[in-house]
Amino acid sequence: MSRKTAKAADKAILLTATLFLAGKAYNVPSKLFWDDLLTGRPYLLLVVLVVAGVFGAFTPFESWQRRSFVDRNVMMRRRVLSTFGRLLDISAKIDPPLDTGDLALHVWRKTRTLRHPVQGVLKRLSSYRMSSFPATRSFAPARGIGAVGLCWQHDREVRFDVAPLVEHLTDPAKYEDHVTRYGPESVMNLTWEEFQALRHRTALFVTPIRSGRNKFVGCVSVDAGRGYDVLNRRELLEEMTNLGMAIGREDFECT
Repeated sequence: MSRKTAKAADKAILLTATLFLAGKAYNVPSKLFWDDLLTGRPYLLLVVLVVAGVFGAFTPFESWQRRSFVDRNVMMRRRVLSTFGRLLDISAKIDPPLDTGDLALHVWRKTRTLRHPVQGVLKRLSSYRMSSFPATRSFAPARGIGAVGLCWQHDREVRFDVAPLVEHLTDPAKYEDHVTRYGPESVMNLTWEEFQALRHRTALFVTPIRSGRNKFVGCVSVDAGRGYDVLNRRELLEEMTNLGMAIGREDFECT
């Protein structure tokens, strides 16, 4: 049960009990109706009064959901950190070793905004890395933009080695020529300026997060400054996929 559902259930029961008591107090719809209803059931009024008091004072469904949320949040944090630990084990084989904080794991969710009220954008909910440096740059791509946007567009895993592009596309003219030859998706539909801002992350991996209806609702991404060949393993993608499935079941509540 989600927090919204729990709050709605508490309010619905309290409202029902309140309307019951108010109807009895003012004989709505009629005094005969209440006499017939309560005849032989003198306890009914007391039960409803107790229910109104309990749900008004203690909101039991919301309180239960809050305690459950804390437990599930702890379990999800453990799951994320366990996955991140396995990814670090895989990246340890990169030679020379990555700098501390280079490998990063991100969770993205599809969200509507004022600029994109219908289709929405991907919003980064959380990032995991071993240090606060390098700082995570602001990026909220629309469908088809960047590796995460391509994952959304095609609704499947995406693997992208940016290193060859960084090596050869050294100026806007070469960049535009490459786009003309191979299409915008060959550079993740990024403009030259966007590519320049993101080119320091050359090993990109993304797997989708789907809802209970098997609809794309977000994605899990892993990126590093180098080491695509080492990271490009089934084991890494399986870890990301399993984490995405767990996040999808929780509807992002514990991320």
